[in-house]
Amino acid sequence: MTQSYATDHAQKPEVTGFFDPATNTISYVVKDPGSPSCAIVDSVMDMDYAAGRITYDHADRMIAFVRDHGLTLEWLIETHVHADHLSAAPYIQGVLGGRLGIGRNITLVQETFGKIFNEGTEFQRDGSQFDRLFDDGDRYRIGTLDCVAMHTPGHTPACMTHVMGDAAFVGDTLFMPDGGSARADFPGGDAGELYDSIQKVLALPGDTRLFMCHDYGPNGRDIRWETTVAEEKAHNIHVGGGRTKDEFVKFRTERDAQLAMPKLIIPSLQVNMRGGELPPADETGKRFLKVPLNGL
Repeated sequence: MTQSYATDHAQKPEVTGFFDPATNTISYVVKDPGSPSCAIVDSVMDMDYAAGRITYDHADRMIAFVRDHGLTLEWLIETHVHADHLSAAPYIQGVLGGRLGIGRNITLVQETFGKIFNEGTEFQRDGSQFDRLFDDGDRYRIGTLDCVAMHTPGHTPACMTHVMGDAAFVGDTLFMPDGGSARADFPGGDAGELYDSIQKVLALPGDTRLFMCHDYGPNGRDIRWETTVAEEKAHNIHVGGGRTKDEFVKFRTERDAQLAMPKLIIPSLQVNMRGGELPPADETGKRFLKVPLNGL
């Protein structure tokens, strides 16, 4: 039986993007058009890695927006365990409330990176750091807004695209048409799975609004984060115009072999696999991040 990801396409949520230039990440406040309810997708915690300093300027901007517009935060959605920025979800949740959700395969990510970072038995690998683990096709609401979670692995095993009315938040599954697609060479990634996942996204109605998690302004253009299914199908430089799975896998594999690791991958994975929480403090109250030598 084919899984349905159809939502009420007549519902058009109000989407406000917040760009973080340090990580080229776009976080979103998604407002239900029929109520003050909202969700936050892929929040960012600021980190000066060289100084080991955590701040919350980006998250505070989103908190101020929610408060200034009289909104009620119902959900904090993580599209996947990010390797290039740290999540601010627990910080925002502590101020505004809401439930924190991610794909059920977070447990696979936790198992993989729990070993890489040599985490002890106190690190739970069951996804219990999150309030909701989404399965493929799971439905939920933001106020009256009809939403469905679509499992789109390939970049990571836990990647989900969240379809909310006529809008879809694709995480790192797709970039803007001139940006192509995300890498698939992290532990648990798979270029063939990524191609199949992209096809699932491109099977949504052509006028579905797609919102990116990252944009790097290729060829010097201004930063953008919104496109449509139709535009991606026609113009995406990696999968558009009918490129075959074999062609994509060959290109993606060769391209990934040339890419350096993201600058914040080591702190990001340790924090994000914990749902955005920092590692536990030692007996003096200090917190530390590990660097696995030759582990990634």
